[in-house]
Amino acid sequence: MTLSFDVHDRNSWYFGAMTRQEATDLLMGEREGGVFLVRDSNTIIGDYVLCVREDAKVSHYIINRIVQGDKVMYRIGDQSFGDLPELLDFYKLHYLDTTPLRRPATRRLECVLGKFDFDGSDQEDLPFKKGEILYIINKDEDQWWTAKNTHGQIGQIPVPYVQKVDESQQSSLERQTFSNSQSMSVENQMKKSNLHRPLPAHARVKQPRVPNAYDKTALKLEMGDVIKVTKMNINGQWEGELRGKVGHFPFTHVEFIDTEPEDRPEE
Repeated sequence: MTLSFDVHDRNSWYFGAMTRQEATDLLMGEREGGVFLVRDSNTIIGDYVLCVREDAKVSHYIINRIVQGDKVMYRIGDQSFGDLPELLDFYKLHYLDTTPLRRPATRRLECVLGKFDFDGSDQEDLPFKKGEILYIINKDEDQWWTAKNTHGQIGQIPVPYVQKVDESQQSSLERQTFSNSQSMSVENQMKKSNLHRPLPAHARVKQPRVPNAYDKTALKLEMGDVIKVTKMNINGQWEGELRGKVGHFPFTHVEFIDTEPEDRPEE
């Protein structure tokens, strides 16, 4: 297995405050060894714990944060490092007990919904609208959390401006958001294609397409072909006539032409 993960992507491996049992339960749900996470120590403030799935168990390695003058070191066992990414990088190549680090644990981020519009006032803020889905990356403070929106943008959000969503609601909202984004994408492309053009109309093929051999109603498109479009369906599959055959084709493969095509010999 390739040992590849970004040690500088703190959001992927740092899980913040969680109990030993919560970390164990999460990692025992993974199927492979070497899956890990870093959490806060529950006994010493400022220290961390590296939790790793090793064989049929989860190991918890204390990471001591040591301050010596202006210098901060992170010690695990008899090894010391300048920062956590350096520590993780070392254990990508060296074994802890039975395995090196392979990848961060997979987690389903907690989901919240905007209760009010938030425009943000600082560069670190993440603006959002009422009803927008956000994913919590880290609960930094009581009133301010780090969150990510559905476009992947990350920033600070005010806790009183959002409301928590349970898992069943989260799944429903995610499906609805995905469906809406897909519909908007098709709708926007359809608008660009002049959906209200009077039919029949002629369109030229701008992208070739060889349909599935079992789909007898699909048209084979070759670059430069001119199709007589007879119907524009909202699902993006249009109908038309090409070389004497009537069938359907994706609207993304053609563009309308304003002049009548020259007569072409029958093939």
